Amino acid sequence: MIRTAGLSKRYGDDVAVDGVDLEVLEGSVHGLVGPNGAGKTTLIALLAGLRSPTSGTVAIEAAPSRVAVLPDTPRFDPWLTGREVVALAAELVGGSDRVDDVLSVAGLTDAARRRVGGYSRGMLQRLGIAASVVGQPAVLLLDEPASALDPLGRREVLDVIGRMRGAATVLFSSHILADVQEVCDAVSVLDRGRLLFQGPIAELLTGSATPRYVVRVRGPAADVAAVFGAEPWVIGVEVLDRGTLAISVSGADEAERGIVGVLAGAGLPVVSVVPEAVTLERAFLELTS
Repeated sequence: MIRTAGLSKRYGDDVAVDGVDLEVLEGSVHGLVGPNGAGKTTLIALLAGLRSPTSGTVAIEAAPSRVAVLPDTPRFDPWLTGREVVALAAELVGGSDRVDDVLSVAGLTDAARRRVGGYSRGMLQRLGIAASVVGQPAVLLLDEPASALDPLGRREVLDVIGRMRGAATVLFSSHILADVQEVCDAVSVLDRGRLLFQGPIAELLTGSATPRYVVRVRGPAADVAAVFGAEPWVIGVEVLDRGTLAISVSGADEAERGIVGVLAGAGLPVVSVVPEAVTLERAFLELTS
């Protein structure tokens, strides 16, 4: 549904997006993650046609009227009510009878007749979501849609995004990696304008993160840290607290045999040895470090 080839954007000597070949499948929910300054906002603006590329191409298999865009800080005329904002958005795409429904989903029913000049930033973010989805777009581009929301507001936004799977193609950027891991089918990792990874989240979690084990002992964990550090299959050792170690290893099979032997030789009573679940945050940090 969305495809770019060699997409680049330069501002003088600064490269915001550098040769990105992006592919977003139809009907998927696709996350775009990266550090501050990675080029996420610029990339979304290029996809939306709000900025012109320096080089490369963008192809979206939907009519422009079926593409909705929500910037990271949506702004609306302050004298309009929330309902008027959403109704206007509906009229711009040919009309819709879903105005009250999307206001309800966004948690704005009680504030629908208030002027948006008195809305908080979180309320404006939810209003932007409502205005974006009221026309049932084929493609939805969201830049940090949950960045200003409290936990309940974030939950509502994620639920809206999740329900659009299959009905629309959603690309959204976020610095809240747990949100991306929860709701997305696939993810693209951007750093300094370059695409470091794109594909299913499961592939990133299993393919890039170093296996790590959390070891708890009765006694000072620091006493055994140096012993683990000398093992050839150990990449790194971190003392988390007095009785807890995190051991990064080169391979799970060798580690699971070796950890027990090291602990037995050290003579420390063992409380537990647990493989650490790989999160998107840890895979992301390893990929971008």
